[in-house]
Amino acid sequence: MGLAAAECFAEDGANVAVLARRQGPLDEALASLRALGSPDPLAIPTDLSSAASIEEAFATIGARWGGTVNSLVNAVGPGSQGNIEQVSDDEWFAAIEIGALSAVRCVRSCLPMMRAAEWGRIVNVSAHSTKRQTAGLIAYTAAKAAMTSISKNLSLHLAPEEILVNTVSPGTFLSEGLLTYIEALPPERNVDPTNLYDAMRAISEDFGHPAQMPRAGDPKEIGAVIAFVGSRRNSYMTGANINVDGGSDFT
Repeated sequence: MGLAAAECFAEDGANVAVLARRQGPLDEALASLRALGSPDPLAIPTDLSSAASIEEAFATIGARWGGTVNSLVNAVGPGSQGNIEQVSDDEWFAAIEIGALSAVRCVRSCLPMMRAAEWGRIVNVSAHSTKRQTAGLIAYTAAKAAMTSISKNLSLHLAPEEILVNTVSPGTFLSEGLLTYIEALPPERNVDPTNLYDAMRAISEDFGHPAQMPRAGDPKEIGAVIAFVGSRRNSYMTGANINVDGGSDFT
């Protein structure tokens, strides 16, 4: 979903930087951003659980782009699974660090460059599962709930400077994580990992998270929402938590 948003920014002609751990996906992202029209894209290997790595990444961005940044999207999410009796303290710490503290560190590193720019937008990606709980995702949803709260506080803190901060909460999307989950299902489940309708059926059966719409979302569908909220076209919305979930918040 983060990549989908980055590609939308690139289509609008923005300089885009993507931060991730693995070099292979970064190389693919860089090629895609260039092909879509980003004039000077960056793909920076970054450990988002490390404050030093994050600071180094934003120093690289500042040096490359003249010390200004308009938009920051925090889309990383913890991969922890397990219920209250299964998740260890170390797994709790890791979930909070990657799911919430990474965004705090990115904002701290980016904010001076955003203040130096003509306008600024921050978009933090949470999850609809903070409202529709699953016992086996307790650390994940706790970290995402923290992200939502952090966003609300930041919107209050930065509103006098007209830096807008919002949360986007996706429902079921055919993300890399969901693809990995579906591919591991037994063949007799007859779930096609590339089929949006099959993906929603599996999530509904396994986690009890159906939606009004009978399919999962394509990452491009939420990428466009993130890109709008993080753009100058969004000129007055701040402190909002936007559900993009196929109507699952109402079932």
